[in-house]
Amino acid sequence: MDELTIGAFARASRLSPKALRLYDELGLLTPARVDEVTGYRYYTEAQLERARLVAWLRRVGMPLVRIGEVCALYETDTPAAGLAVGAYWAQVEKETAARRDLVTFLVDQLSGNPAGKGVEAMSLPGRNTVMRYAAGSDRGLVRPVNQDTAYAGSRLLAVADGFGEDGARASGAAVEALVALEGSVRGADVLNGLADAVDRVNRASGASESGTTLTAMLWTGSRLALVHVGDTRAYLLRGGEVSRITHDHTLVQSMIDAGTLTPDEAASHPQRALLLRALDGTEAHARPDLRLHDVEPGDRYLLCSDGLFTVVRPDDIGRVLRTTADPEDAVHELIALALAAGAPDNVTCAVADAVVADAVPARSGSARLDGAFRGQRFS
Repeated sequence: MDELTIGAFARASRLSPKALRLYDELGLLTPARVDEVTGYRYYTEAQLERARLVAWLRRVGMPLVRIGEVCALYETDTPAAGLAVGAYWAQVEKETAARRDLVTFLVDQLSGNPAGKGVEAMSLPGRNTVMRYAAGSDRGLVRPVNQDTAYAGSRLLAVADGFGEDGARASGAAVEALVALEGSVRGADVLNGLADAVDRVNRASGASESGTTLTAMLWTGSRLALVHVGDTRAYLLRGGEVSRITHDHTLVQSMIDAGTLTPDEAASHPQRALLLRALDGTEAHARPDLRLHDVEPGDRYLLCSDGLFTVVRPDDIGRVLRTTADPEDAVHELIALALAAGAPDNVTCAVADAVVADAVPARSGSARLDGAFRGQRFS
């Protein structure tokens, strides 16, 4: 088989010799032969297809580690490699949308047109919108203690799911750090405030076997700031359609994204509870998703721990959100469904409705349900 020098191979593959040397060092594109005396690299025409794939993936901005994964799939399962590329691009689009929201928010702030400054009311065009909310928690039918924490208030909705020996304390500390922001952080400070609070909680935890997930929403005006790490979830009901607005930071979700696992297979996977991100004192694990989300009158938000969505079918969650008018009743019914399904884990959820103030009075006060709490209680 004819060999190509690194220069000839570079021209044929549209990769520079410098890039080819780097890809050799990383194991992405190993030469067919390296001269023992001169150290020159030689390639074959059969390697051009892989080299061109690497070049294409670099042009779309894929990180080298992900390129290695795609190339490995390409050698054994080409359709799976295609799915992995699609999953990467879906992630890019999601992150781009989040950055677009942040840019819009910053433009509003810097141009002197902030989204809103009210604590309880949100200023939407021609509307005075407030939140009606409720939260509930149950330790379930198997776990001896409840390590979940929930909070529902006029500006903040939060659910945290602790794990490990000290999980209840971890989830409580995470929610408490955000409660402190409810009356003090506004406008452009809200995202920085959420990020700083999460960082403080994580550093205070210290590296250990215990930790917590966290999903929370802090209303800023016509938008809400969402912070999310782990596998607690946030759902939105708008116009009769229920959508999930968070992305699980779990091993099985990463496999679904890569196209190597289906959602049905993930439900019974032995490592379905393995978290890739959490507040456990480890900096690498504590990278939260932060984004802004527009709020519209009539929106309903559900935050919940995995003790709900792993045992209650999505159709049933959607039915309750669509048909149960009061947030408190919705929380009751969702927890009841989890208990009826066996509730092997703690079950916690919080529901909030964006309503026109003169149509339905806003609920006053707030409720915090923490890991020491057993049974059901609502705001």
